[in-house]
Amino acid sequence: MSGPVEPGWRGAPGRSYLKEDRGEFLLCQETAAGDCTVYVPGKAPVEIAALPRPVYHWGTLGAYARLTSDVVSFTLAVNPGMDFAPGQFAVCAVPGVEGGRAYSMVNDSGQAETLEFVVKAKPGGKFSEWIFAANRDRTRVRVFGPLGRAVFRPEEDKNVLCIAGGSGIAGMISILARAHAAGYFAGHRGHVFFGVRTATDVFYLERLNDFAAASRGNLEITVALSEGDAPEGLKARYPALRFATGFVHAVAAAAMAGKYENVVAFVAGPPPMVDGALRMLIMEARLSAKDIRYDKFG
Repeated sequence: MSGPVEPGWRGAPGRSYLKEDRGEFLLCQETAAGDCTVYVPGKAPVEIAALPRPVYHWGTLGAYARLTSDVVSFTLAVNPGMDFAPGQFAVCAVPGVEGGRAYSMVNDSGQAETLEFVVKAKPGGKFSEWIFAANRDRTRVRVFGPLGRAVFRPEEDKNVLCIAGGSGIAGMISILARAHAAGYFAGHRGHVFFGVRTATDVFYLERLNDFAAASRGNLEITVALSEGDAPEGLKARYPALRFATGFVHAVAAAAMAGKYENVVAFVAGPPPMVDGALRMLIMEARLSAKDIRYDKFG
């Protein structure tokens, strides 16, 4: 509405949706050069006020590891520590790559001095090309966060449904870690569906197996392979997990039929997978909008 704004990343994909003649700009990319008055259409839900306020942090990259041929994990030691809710994400900016990239935290929330992320290689993706090119240990990273509204709140007292594809499992791990620490599945049901292409693309199965084993049957975790069946050796190695063949949103729809009472659903992954899952949750599950949570930054 008024005030000086300095342009940021001019190539940001979100710019294609702007109506610049109305003064619209990307809040996530521009920088205020002075006091500004900004109009945001719509109403802010009351729960937004309870989320931690995002601020800038400096992070040092470490614990770089290849999880599969096209997925890596890494940690950021951040100063100051970041307080975040399970399911939130942060925007990371690295030297030589224009613009920030959004990634969900994998670790449990709280005042964390170390953040854990997972990145999948994307053809033409500048950040993924940068991090796959070499071990970036001890690189300084600019971090802004936490961000996102797809958060888990134990006080809502709902059963949990998570549908994730590929690296979208990151935020779901954070949700499961908080739920496990709070003993949430002692009195609630949980269903997690993790989709990848083949058995060679799976990762974090040990963590998922441990969560399922600790839940005494109240947390069911299914790994969906869109191409082929899971080998018997994989099933034997992770006995607390279930395995299925098919696209993850279709596998979830078949397994969840008639089980949507008092459920809050979380969705993350590649945009086509997210779209398919959302259609299923709206058209088949008949969940209300307030009980479907996702942050579509893919």
